[in-house]
Amino acid sequence: MGDPHRVGVVGLGVISRAYLDTLANHPAVCIAAVADLDASRSAAVAAMLPGAEALSVERLLARPDVQTVLNLTIPAAHADISLGAIDAGKNVYVEKPLAVTLPDGRSILERAASAGVRVGCAPDTVLGTGTQTARAAIDGGLIGRPMSASAVMVTPGHERWHPNPDFYYAPGGGPLLDMGPYYLSALIHLLGPVRAVVGAASRLRDERVIGSGPRVGQRIPAEVDTHVTGVLEHVNGALSTITTSFDGIATTAAPIEVHGETGTLAVPDPNRFDGAVRLFALGASEWRVLEPRAGYAESSRGIGLIDLVRADGQRPPRAGGDVALHVLETMTALLRSAAEGRRIELTTVVERPAPVPLTPVEDWKAYDAYEH
Repeated sequence: MGDPHRVGVVGLGVISRAYLDTLANHPAVCIAAVADLDASRSAAVAAMLPGAEALSVERLLARPDVQTVLNLTIPAAHADISLGAIDAGKNVYVEKPLAVTLPDGRSILERAASAGVRVGCAPDTVLGTGTQTARAAIDGGLIGRPMSASAVMVTPGHERWHPNPDFYYAPGGGPLLDMGPYYLSALIHLLGPVRAVVGAASRLRDERVIGSGPRVGQRIPAEVDTHVTGVLEHVNGALSTITTSFDGIATTAAPIEVHGETGTLAVPDPNRFDGAVRLFALGASEWRVLEPRAGYAESSRGIGLIDLVRADGQRPPRAGGDVALHVLETMTALLRSAAEGRRIELTTVVERPAPVPLTPVEDWKAYDAYEH
């Protein structure tokens, strides 16, 4: 069968558990090494992963048998760690966003192309049955020609539950760069790339209060805008509106709705892999739930890295760096538009990723499904 693909994980914070739950027991992947600024955390995680070694970041990046680095650091460190991995001749799969700035994102893809290595990037939630079933419905003509979409994410802020939420309110954070990648990646899968944007943004307050953990009650500065809204002009002519907010309390809006000439789709939360896709067709009297018809069934964080491994010598990764760079430019252009008060045309170009056929969990977890 050949050897499993060897992965080194850098950054062992809150999100790492979801990735490790998927990857640790997958026969196509071997977690060879882990690293974190907290050496005790690295040692504890390595002890739970047979064959994994706790290393410093420098030693992990230099380790010759690590083929792909899974970069789960905070956004401000994404570029440095990814570029270090690429310079060491390794593929990289990075937690969203690809980088904090567009120049850093471009550098990651340009250096990877020069080095002949691949880049993948979260979110991979859009590869699950929720977004992929909605895409199959659109591509199958169930709503006719798609004309518009709306995407809405409203919460009071992550400081309510995260014990160390500082980075959510530092440059590279905020609701758009944190949560926008889920919604924008979904819109690109559903409707294709974006041509231009118009944005507006605001900040309700300059401080946030940590609501859980050992720092409960501590005040932290909010250095970024915490409510961002905008209009996206897609290359195919469709218009999308997006709202991402850490300043609201709740919303009754569907996470994503897509409107076509003959129907409307309600798309489930793109921060989840599954969920009900609902169709209201022209002439119908009520919403109809569509059975899953595409996507990795019962998937979880890490499926994008597995998809990247499977893409060896084949199609491009579906959660690829090219999509992540386009998402990053869309977000930074929205913020720039808000600051400058004008429409901004994008410079990046990307193809819609290949659709995911309906893939049962036993199939995507099988070793034989993956080429090495």
